[in-house]
Amino acid sequence: MMTFEELKTAVADGSIDTVLACIVDMQGRLMGKRFVGHHFVDSAYEETHCCNYLLATDLEMGTPDGYASTSWQEGYGDYIMKPDLGTIRPVPWLEGTALVLCDVLDHHHHKDVEHSPRAILKKQVARAEAMGLSPVTATELEFFLFEKSLKEIAASGYRDMAPISGYNEDYHIFQTTKEEHVMRPLRNHLYAAGIPVENTKGEAEAGQEELNIKYAEAMLTADHHTIAKHATKEIAWQQGHAASFIPKWRPDRVGSSSHVHQSMWKDGQNVFFDADKPHGMSDLMRSYVAGQIKYASDLTYFLAPYVNSYKRFQKGSFAPTKAVWSVDNRTAAFRLCGEGTKAVRIECRIGGSDLNPYLAMAALIAAGLAGVEEGLELAEPLQGDVYEMEGVTDVPHTLREATETLRNSTMLRAAMGDWVVNHYTRAAEVEQEEFDNAVTDWELARGFERA
Repeated sequence: MMTFEELKTAVADGSIDTVLACIVDMQGRLMGKRFVGHHFVDSAYEETHCCNYLLATDLEMGTPDGYASTSWQEGYGDYIMKPDLGTIRPVPWLEGTALVLCDVLDHHHHKDVEHSPRAILKKQVARAEAMGLSPVTATELEFFLFEKSLKEIAASGYRDMAPISGYNEDYHIFQTTKEEHVMRPLRNHLYAAGIPVENTKGEAEAGQEELNIKYAEAMLTADHHTIAKHATKEIAWQQGHAASFIPKWRPDRVGSSSHVHQSMWKDGQNVFFDADKPHGMSDLMRSYVAGQIKYASDLTYFLAPYVNSYKRFQKGSFAPTKAVWSVDNRTAAFRLCGEGTKAVRIECRIGGSDLNPYLAMAALIAAGLAGVEEGLELAEPLQGDVYEMEGVTDVPHTLREATETLRNSTMLRAAMGDWVVNHYTRAAEVEQEEFDNAVTDWELARGFERA
């Protein structure tokens, strides 16, 4: 990290000549401008502007209709990008570059644009703080590395893609040694950028990697996740490889997730821990987890925002299909970790590698706090193979289903506001509409001759 004064000094001595000023869009991507360093420290540090369509586009940067926030009829005006000077950091993998994250403000009244991802998480953190609690979280980033570059893979029509390794590399040191030309600079550059990377490891498929970052307050965790995901793509690209966070790139390959670990702290202590209670879970924690289980269907869209996201949810895949909790059991949607210790926490395993961490954590916190407010009782943990269990609630298995549970969620409407829920319901509809209009390779292969 850098202070603004340190940035000014670096610009003055020439070690920094470019400043990336970035917002986070609905898809969790960095969008923004590259400033000449001198101009940023002279004036742009106060504010700059962007088109308001940046929070109403799809992955292709299309401008679908149906958003109340902006449209062709409204003329696509501006938002203010307000640099959060507490987020300045060097970008060691890019020469002479620093980065600052920006909040998105309405240029009429200079208040947060409420459907911007950082504002949505900020609201839920404030809600917890009003209860005397501080959300502490961590995310795991899983992704695939491929032998070829993004350009080569795109030119091939995304066919015959070969991962960087030829076999399952879960915890495999020899295989991951072969990938250190990507993973070593990723770890070290992120650490130099002030992101507390702990480790990387091979995951449970050929070419699959996992990056782990130390837990932090929720907003900081989301910032770390977003920058790390961006860095992964850029550093892999610099080395001639493609890195992909698509959850399911081939039907016969394991998918990629992004598990979210959560606890609540007060006065520097984890208040989810109570040594005198079963599993070390405080009454607060039990109600919090009960809220997430009760409202798991409501919030699934924020953990799985695309059609492809739902291809992960398969029996025996380590991706959960049932909204239940268990103790250190990877077949459940919610896994108790650190049982009986001061590190006790709940891990949500529903989210895919394509989630937006601000939205995912905001939705999870909202559900957990609803459980606390409602005084929910937590059922006993389930044991065994959850995939085989009947009579328990399924996680939504399609984007269409998750869209409807989002649309009809009274809990999220109360926590986030109708405006936010309506905005992201429209985003979900757009994704589904685009897919419904597509003709897939599967359809052609199945019906071209035989239909």
